[in-house]
Amino acid sequence: MVGVEKYHGTGNDFVIVDAAENVPDRRAFAAELCDRETGLDHPNARKRGADGVLFLALEADYSPPRVVMTLVQPDGSVAAMCGNGARCAAKWVAERTGSSEVMIDTQAGTRRAEIGEQGVTIEMGAPVFDPAGVPVVGDEPLVEREVEGLTVTAVNTGVPHAVAFVDDVTAVDVEAVAPAVRDADVFPEGANVNFAAPRDGEATDGTVRGFDQRTFERGVEAETDSCGTGAVAIVAAAERLGKVERGQRVPVHPPGGRLVVQLTERDALLQGPVEREYTGTVTVVDPTTFDVELDGVTGDD
Repeated sequence: MVGVEKYHGTGNDFVIVDAAENVPDRRAFAAELCDRETGLDHPNARKRGADGVLFLALEADYSPPRVVMTLVQPDGSVAAMCGNGARCAAKWVAERTGSSEVMIDTQAGTRRAEIGEQGVTIEMGAPVFDPAGVPVVGDEPLVEREVEGLTVTAVNTGVPHAVAFVDDVTAVDVEAVAPAVRDADVFPEGANVNFAAPRDGEATDGTVRGFDQRTFERGVEAETDSCGTGAVAIVAAAERLGKVERGQRVPVHPPGGRLVVQLTERDALLQGPVEREYTGTVTVVDPTTFDVELDGVTGDD
């Protein structure tokens, strides 16, 4: 039996497992549980399955507490960083330790998170446009260049992203357009593909109007309801192109909710809500087979 919990950050949903649990084949485990048609399900869940499995190793003796985060995606790959996943990890740690501050060790570096009334805010590191850092093929940053028929700007916000600014994100056929860009030769490690459109209406709570967002995620190989590194990539690309100013609090609206991104002189901050959906256990039949029916489930109202 493996204990599991389900969290989501603006619709970006994750199964969380304590890294001390015995999961012999993490890739098979993630593929089974995350499947959108046959994976984990519960009445309190927004969707069946998940966008990934977070294996978390808590080191509570530190002050503030630390957690080592490993994200295994539905295709079995491991992502170096995930903004919403890290925010979910911070909330998971806070619920166990009572701490409002958490240090998260990821493959993209250590990130500091704060848990407060406005949700969970995490320091995402400085966005990188350097070709070797994204990475992209060539000696110059890829800024507003055509890739597979789409004008994009490439930036790494923990993982590679291609950002395209459009008039209306709802008019984009993401599943038709994004895969060719995700796998384009200019991206040797592939890229997440984001579509962003300026929002109408007045700004509130000290923010500018911001952007609507849709993202096709590498590793999920589909559009997700939210992408935290993608929201940061959109604002970073917008700042590079003169659409927003550094220091502004910029709301980004993926289908799953509302995030706020702020670029500082040395970092990018990502803020948004996190919710726990349910807890339970999964039966391990053999190292690569799992009974995805939940036992001993507790749902959160």
